[in-house]
Amino acid sequence: MKAEIIAVGSELLTPTRLDTNSLFLTEQLNRLGIEVVRKVVVGDERNQIRDAFREALGRVDLVISIGGLGPTEDDRTRESVAELLGRRLQRNDAVLRNIEARFRRLGRAMPEINARQAMVPEGALALENMRGTAPGLWMEADGHIVVLLPGPPQELRPMFTEEIEPRLAKRSTGVKLFRRELRVAGMAESEVEQRAAPIYTRHTDAQTTILASPGEIQLHLRVWSRDAAAAEKLLNEMVERIALALGENVFTTKGESLEEVVARQLTLNNASIAVAESCTGGLLAERLTSIPGSSSYFLGGVVCYSNHLKSAWVDVPAELIEAKGAVSSEVAHALAEGIRRRSGSTLGLGVTGIAGPGGGSAEKPVGTVHIALTEESNSKERSMLFPGDRDRIRWQASQTALDIVRRYFLYTSRSKP
Repeated sequence: MKAEIIAVGSELLTPTRLDTNSLFLTEQLNRLGIEVVRKVVVGDERNQIRDAFREALGRVDLVISIGGLGPTEDDRTRESVAELLGRRLQRNDAVLRNIEARFRRLGRAMPEINARQAMVPEGALALENMRGTAPGLWMEADGHIVVLLPGPPQELRPMFTEEIEPRLAKRSTGVKLFRRELRVAGMAESEVEQRAAPIYTRHTDAQTTILASPGEIQLHLRVWSRDAAAAEKLLNEMVERIALALGENVFTTKGESLEEVVARQLTLNNASIAVAESCTGGLLAERLTSIPGSSSYFLGGVVCYSNHLKSAWVDVPAELIEAKGAVSSEVAHALAEGIRRRSGSTLGLGVTGIAGPGGGSAEKPVGTVHIALTEESNSKERSMLFPGDRDRIRWQASQTALDIVRRYFLYTSRSKP
């Protein structure tokens, strides 16, 4: 079964509102073996809504819409779909009683305008909304299924799980989606493609997507199949071969974030870490502590933007800053070693750089970042020049810093007898 999702609402066509419901629906539909082939966002105009449904019904078996079921004049999904399917709207007394009861529980009288939400297209099944006033609607027409869901996520998600998912599961053809996600650090998208393409292009029954984001490349492998064992075998073989081709640059084959991988390595090695950050402004500490249980490995960190605090808080010699500059590999090392000694952590991580948009020079342009990792008897340093705006540079710096920690444990485990 193939599906399309239609998000209704003029506010979704502005830069201030984001459609997150379709991400949830796609995940749930894929679990049921239903492939989402298109997503559309339309405004509140009746003609636009009607046309979006007409086109979708010409392509797929299942159409699910989000929003436009409220009580106000600009909530037009019910009316538009009823008109398209040639069905009259009829008042559903059970729905009306549920809406009235909800208002009574809130100690309020139901505004007359809410009675619009009890108008249901002929032949439609009204789905009770336990968390709002807009009922969902399930309709079938000419071999197609049309589902109308309310827009608020706190209403849509439980309604889909409780009402829609069981009905769709009964119609399952047995086809399921099986997938893997590899994530890669330290390589460009073109290099990943060059090494991986000869492997994944051999498998025409698998879909492969390569996505580039700041500091990492993702490879998404997907197989739609009724044969779970065969699908898992195919994906495992592809993952093994691609991981071998990309080497240690692959930091996960399970879709984990880099901070999750680093957290696991710190925990497995009974190691602790502390950070001294300048240009990343606390981003490293935030990422390291975003993982539950981080108190077992993260001792703390400082954001020392000024040269004075670099010296006062983590003992970076003022004369070193004067001689080499605050943005230098020497100062990055001093930051890492200073926070390690001050905190008593196994590892110290220091980052300094120029995130921009100002502050750069010919010798040290915007995007220059120095990162150092120190332990009691060893240190690693890396100097980078990152492209992009301020946020992109800061994120790439944090990503590279975490990757240095990951590779430290990779090399440490190899050196053990």
